[in-house]
Amino acid sequence: MINKLLPLLVFLALCTPVLAEDTVCLQCHGGQEGRLGAPVGLWKTSVHAANGISCHDCHGGDPTDFGTAMDPDKGFLGAPDYADVPAFCGRCHLGVREDYSGSAHGKALGKGGPQCVVCHGNHAVQKASIELINKESCTRCHSYERAAKVKTAISQTEDSLKMLEGQIDELHRVGIDTKKISGQLFSSRNDFRRLFHTVDVEEMRAETAGFTTRLDKIGAQITVIKDELSQRKMVGGLVVLLLIVGGCIAMLIRKSYHEEE
Repeated sequence: MINKLLPLLVFLALCTPVLAEDTVCLQCHGGQEGRLGAPVGLWKTSVHAANGISCHDCHGGDPTDFGTAMDPDKGFLGAPDYADVPAFCGRCHLGVREDYSGSAHGKALGKGGPQCVVCHGNHAVQKASIELINKESCTRCHSYERAAKVKTAISQTEDSLKMLEGQIDELHRVGIDTKKISGQLFSSRNDFRRLFHTVDVEEMRAETAGFTTRLDKIGAQITVIKDELSQRKMVGGLVVLLLIVGGCIAMLIRKSYHEEE
């Protein structure tokens, strides 16, 4: 039995997470100035940091030992060359990498076209949102006309995603188990945001109806949960009211009994 479990135990040990703030990468670079220390401050503001993704998760190496932190034998990769960035980020963002590669951006990569960090940044990567598509950023490479059409094509669906996220958060705050429905929204959001990495306006418009249907189904589930909550509150309020009325009646009966004595 132990021999059968040994591979699993080894796997789990290797996958035991290292707390981001405890890594030797941050301890070393955090004490340096200039370009060697700057990434630490930028990373702390990022969505990666907020989700426990640290230096070694992208750059490899041993985050627990100063001597082997940058050892290639420990998987250290360092910083990728410009044209290698999509493959570098694509180790985690698999679907996005595929859509990007087939897009006008991806096809222009060999000619200096934009890759992931041009739009998202490298260490200060922020949570993906429609606001990343803006005139200031896009006009660094081309006119804003096409980007504006992309933003318009996805704006309604993005608004729906934001609204549903807020409603799910509200349900979670009142103690409702939202794991399943959160997973559905997470999947829909990721699939949708993969779509606009294609930067193909017509494809986005064509696929929007399908995403609208998916989000409508999630919205319907939220409505059912809210209706159930309302019914519970109504029943609970009625029970409280009956208890109060019952208590009042009991007091009147008791008072009447004492008066008869």
